[in-house]
Amino acid sequence: MKLFAVAGLLVATVVAGLPTPAPAQPAKDPRPKLVMLIAGQSYETDRTLPAFAARFLEAQFRVVICEGAMTNPANRFERSEEIADADILVVSVWRRAPPKEQLNLIRRHVESGKPVVGIATSSHAFTLRQGASPASGSQDWPEWGPRVIGANYTSHHPIRFITTVTAMDPADPLLAGVTLPFTSKMELNLVRPLSPGAHAFLTGTIEGQAPEPVAWTIQHYGGGKTFFTPLGHPEDFTNPAFQRLLLNGIRWAAGLPVTAADPRKR
Repeated sequence: MKLFAVAGLLVATVVAGLPTPAPAQPAKDPRPKLVMLIAGQSYETDRTLPAFAARFLEAQFRVVICEGAMTNPANRFERSEEIADADILVVSVWRRAPPKEQLNLIRRHVESGKPVVGIATSSHAFTLRQGASPASGSQDWPEWGPRVIGANYTSHHPIRFITTVTAMDPADPLLAGVTLPFTSKMELNLVRPLSPGAHAFLTGTIEGQAPEPVAWTIQHYGGGKTFFTPLGHPEDFTNPAFQRLLLNGIRWAAGLPVTAADPRKR
């Protein structure tokens, strides 16, 4: 019995001297990180974009939402640190001048060649109205429109008109599964001329006015992909044609295949 007790003591002593195994680390999420920047006074994208992400994106993207209230005088985004390692930015922002350090995170994303997707008012996301100045410590970015989005936004037609959307390039792969024509209550933006290299594939028309492009792709100045549509009215998000268009644009920008298959089964 004494021998067993001594042996047990020796084993316990040896075991006690061994290093404690490190706890198992959780496996890294393999999905691309998609950060949504949302800040605006209209169109309810703080509601529609997260719902869209939950339905169509979360199976293949790790979605992080960074919101910014327009009533915040500093124009800050919540959780802006998430931008630093984003694989793709989806932007729905209206005339905002965020703190310089936050805008620099967005600049670095673009300048590192990463993709950008924009909707609705994001052609002028960081452009203040004429005569307005950023608050102290904040910064605007008027070049965002032509250099990142590929648009030269000047104004929009009255919201009372219904926009009819048709194909400029029916063979564009981003139209896979998109039923045309369709209509939108979103006011038709004046965005021409598009920047050199932009490929417009959908056009919008209203009664008595010249057509305007309403979906295009471009390689932004950082070398990455941009997909943009000025559509994004709340009712657009209930339209399967717009849902598919936005999903196709996001998948294309992220370098994922775009097909006509049911996106909810991917």
